Amino acid sequence: MGRSTGLAGVAADAGRADGTPAHRTPGGTPDPVDVVIARVRDALEEVFTAVAETVADTDALLSEAFGADREPAVADLEALRPGLHARLADHPLVSGVGFVAAPDLLADAPGWLEWWQRDPGGAVRPLLLDLDPEHSAYSDYTHWEWYTLPRETGCRAVAGPYVDYLCSDEYSLTLSAPVTRAGRFVGVAAADVYLRHFEAAVLPVLQRLPVPARLVNARGRVAASTDPSHLAGSLTKGPDVASVLVGPPVERRADGLRLLPCGGTPLVLVTSDD
Repeated sequence: MGRSTGLAGVAADAGRADGTPAHRTPGGTPDPVDVVIARVRDALEEVFTAVAETVADTDALLSEAFGADREPAVADLEALRPGLHARLADHPLVSGVGFVAAPDLLADAPGWLEWWQRDPGGAVRPLLLDLDPEHSAYSDYTHWEWYTLPRETGCRAVAGPYVDYLCSDEYSLTLSAPVTRAGRFVGVAAADVYLRHFEAAVLPVLQRLPVPARLVNARGRVAASTDPSHLAGSLTKGPDVASVLVGPPVERRADGLRLLPCGGTPLVLVTSDD
């Protein structure tokens, strides 16, 4: 799934995480690390495009509601639906997409997920959840990593992989970004990617590295791996991965490891320091 890019296509625009030109081997081929970074960047940025479009649409409808000197309501979020449906059609890696409101943003609901997804047959359908705290274990979604990371950092994030009991019961990644109004956090825009589709996009180039490697998010969770000691979904102990994602996206070395931000995305490529 996702935009198909062969090794030659990735190599054409591969560059170091800090923006310097890609290193080439004596034979003229690109450094395999640069190829991995470029492929991960391309796969994630495709999904983050859908997230950014949702942020923009949500900002526009909230501006209209607040501009009319009223609190937004659940019915206002229906205006997001054409765009969400289009994103599911236009971005093959995206399996679900939407806006998740912060508690008490809406005048007529304590919380809300305006969320749409493709079912196994390809049909687009809404996610219907019972958000009544007396009946649903999912009423408080504010502790999920895809919500807390953008809220706490003010930056876009990659959460997972995890079993997505909320939406699909699939092992998934969720990419998200904060939505703010006048400096106030009002929720997140997000998109789901099935892990099997993400692995299909990045493992072929990850497997070409001469050493075991893994892709890790800001909390240290492994998103994809060729290292049998660090399986996808596991938590990584060791260097502070989050610190690598703060500041200029440059390679760092610690504890015998190379840590390379993936082209400005919220994932770090971790390999041995050989």
